[in-house]
Amino acid sequence: MTSPAERTLTDDGVTAQTAQALRAAMQRLFAGKPQRTDGRLTKQNLWQEAGVSRATMNRAHTILEEWDLHVAEHGSATPGEARRDEEIAELKRKLAEKTRECTTLQRRLDAAATAIAALHHDNTLLREELAAHGATVIPLHRPRGHA
Repeated sequence: MTSPAERTLTDDGVTAQTAQALRAAMQRLFAGKPQRTDGRLTKQNLWQEAGVSRATMNRAHTILEEWDLHVAEHGSATPGEARRDEEIAELKRKLAEKTRECTTLQRRLDAAATAIAALHHDNTLLREELAAHGATVIPLHRPRGHA
């Protein structure tokens, strides 16, 4: 049985031992080092991490206000989730950059292919015109595949 001194409530609305357990659990969860839960920043994990009942946690109004303030300021992502999200954002940024680069290179390639096709067409017409006048075109190099 607990003595009346042990059941004295603190300004947090719970006993000193419970307040200490809740604050320690809160710090472990915020630091990403849970001992009894999966580490998600939920109130269910807070009371389970602290080893108290949900009803007991609900009486700790001051501690719950601190919890809500921290989650509102920092989000509900754990440190590991935050790192993962930052890495995903960086990878998305790099992917967008490479996609723009590939688009630019594809446009250049298409322009080069168009220019080469036009030059090939012009060359063919010039060879035909010269052949019609009886002139012979002497290639500067041998075409590939001929020995």
